[in-house]
Amino acid sequence: MISSFCAIALTAQADEYPLTPHTAEYQVNYGSIELGKARYQLPAPQGNLYQYRFDSDVSLLMLWDKRTVISTFSKEGEQLIPMRFTHNRSGTGSDYQEQSAYVLDQKLVHSRYKDERAKFPYTPDLFDPLMVQLQFRLDIMKGSNKLHYKMLKSGEIDEYDFKVVGKERMMISSGTYETVKIEVVRDNDKRQTFFWMSPELGYLPVRLTHFEKGSKQLDITLLNYQYSEPTMAQTSEQTNKQASKQANQQTGEQTKALADRQNQSQP
Repeated sequence: MISSFCAIALTAQADEYPLTPHTAEYQVNYGSIELGKARYQLPAPQGNLYQYRFDSDVSLLMLWDKRTVISTFSKEGEQLIPMRFTHNRSGTGSDYQEQSAYVLDQKLVHSRYKDERAKFPYTPDLFDPLMVQLQFRLDIMKGSNKLHYKMLKSGEIDEYDFKVVGKERMMISSGTYETVKIEVVRDNDKRQTFFWMSPELGYLPVRLTHFEKGSKQLDITLLNYQYSEPTMAQTSEQTNKQASKQANQQTGEQTKALADRQNQSQP
């Protein structure tokens, strides 16, 4: 069943590649209450050195939480290789920092979470919790039927499984997207997490919803995105804004050129 759904994901040809430089901004809600925004950034690589960044700033009444997460990694074929990871959190309660360094020649990972230091054996199937999202997009794009991932997170190695539920049209404020729906596999249904990924956007997630005991707790939706080159899947609002900006620039240049010619013609 899972392999057949992965085949569906494979046949939905992606217009973008997950590692194409891009940014994506999201609205973060607690139920229907707006908490703040989150932003992902993947700039152009320096040679074979990539850096993926996540920033979030959310608040509810007197509570607030601000995070910056950066993952540095390289690439071998379609396999991403972790190198460094940092996670800085500030806000209500205790601030903390998480760091990990992947020493591949020693097959070790040095980790520091808050004030605790540890070492873990490195295996090729181990990822940090940020760049694994890009690896997941690469795997979905190629139709992989093995969606099992090990992550070093919060000073521990956790394992996660995912399954492809099917195809679904998703309508949110930024537009309508043809998506592949993914579910996090858990032992029971007390917690459920779903996310929807757009093949046309290199399997960029356009929505994530988390339920606790059947009640929606977290709802994250795509506000806008930008790839290094425009895609056919951009929303009409984004396309209109780009066209308007280009028209204004052209009008300004034409006005300046006309004024220059007039000034030159005057004695």
